[in-house]
Amino acid sequence: MKHRVVGRRLDRTTEHRTAMFRNMVTSLFRHERIVTTTPKAKEMKRFADKFITLAKQGTAHARRQANRDVRDVEVLNKLFDTLGPRFKARAGGYTRIIHMGRRAGDAADMSMIELVERSAPAAAEGEGEEPKAKKKAKAPAAEKSA
Repeated sequence: MKHRVVGRRLDRTTEHRTAMFRNMVTSLFRHERIVTTTPKAKEMKRFADKFITLAKQGTAHARRQANRDVRDVEVLNKLFDTLGPRFKARAGGYTRIIHMGRRAGDAADMSMIELVERSAPAAAEGEGEEPKAKKKAKAPAAEKSA
């Protein structure tokens, strides 16, 4: 019976799974979107929402609790100084999962997980811009001499 058993094992040991989710959540807060497999994204959503809830509290105790898993100081400061106030009015649902299809190598179901209210540097990263058509310079046709 599976009473009170939550979470996915993802065919990893407890230590590996914990380290993987710590790294993935840190990357999510640093870049505000990452691409991963769908089961990992669904499981990571739980962790990310808990950390944003801690950041909304903004207390020293909440910062210490988040520091247990988000070890990077820059990301921790971003979480509490930028992301916490950004989601202050939102009661939950801080992340979204966008299904992207299957990976070419092993047909794994891939998804993008991102923060719902992303910041504006998307244009700086080059996302959303249409590629400009390159104009071909017309070279004069070389006349054949017979």
